[in-house]
Amino acid sequence: MNAQTYVSELFSLEGRVAVVTGGSSGIGRGIATALAHAGAAVTVVARREAELRATVEGLTADGCRAAWVSADLATAEGARAGAEAAADAFGEPDILVNCAGVNLRPPMNDLGEDVWDTTMAVNLKAPFLLGQRFGPGMAERGYGRIIHVTSQQAHRAFVNSGAYGASKGGLESLARSQAEAWSAHGVTVNTLVPGFVLTPLNERLASDPRKVASLAARTLVGRNGLAEDFAGAAVFLAGRSSAYVTGQSVFVDGGFSVH
Repeated sequence: MNAQTYVSELFSLEGRVAVVTGGSSGIGRGIATALAHAGAAVTVVARREAELRATVEGLTADGCRAAWVSADLATAEGARAGAEAAADAFGEPDILVNCAGVNLRPPMNDLGEDVWDTTMAVNLKAPFLLGQRFGPGMAERGYGRIIHVTSQQAHRAFVNSGAYGASKGGLESLARSQAEAWSAHGVTVNTLVPGFVLTPLNERLASDPRKVASLAARTLVGRNGLAEDFAGAAVFLAGRSSAYVTGQSVFVDGGFSVH
């Protein structure tokens, strides 16, 4: 066996089906692109149709199998409908990536129930509902990969973590609960923990050059993250080579968390 064949067999996602929420922009789009180019048929779930269409057209132009579903994950009904539509595209998924999120972080004194409820609905309840819809089926089939995208705010408070940090901390705990339930049946559940990444979700912070520079200085590599930095980690966690990795938080942050 030559090196190319070995690497391909170790990391190929040929024949797998993936659903990626928040996959039309930022980190989610980077992950959806990586999984599709690794061979998976990918359904991208998000709200905005124009961005969804552009993402999928780009993937299909590259010869990938891709589809899109517009869904509002801020409501339970929207999350359930989005899950069913996603399963209709290429069949029941082997891989679920929960990357959709809202980043509403007013000062704690100004944090109202509306922001709290919206944040928890999108960042925590939707991943729970999608997990409940797809996780048991993965376990029955003996293979599944669930990947949640969380945040440094799950581990440390800065720049008004507020409800956002609480939702991401809950999501990491949800991953461990799902791993406990399903890993014995071939379903691994892990989280990817970004540092500061230049994406539309961080548009407010990215508009402050001094803050952007100070966050880059907190890393060990000397720069902030890019969406494509998550490609390798996502393909690894989505494939067979990560079968003995579950319940873990994998930091893809340029050393931000250890500096």
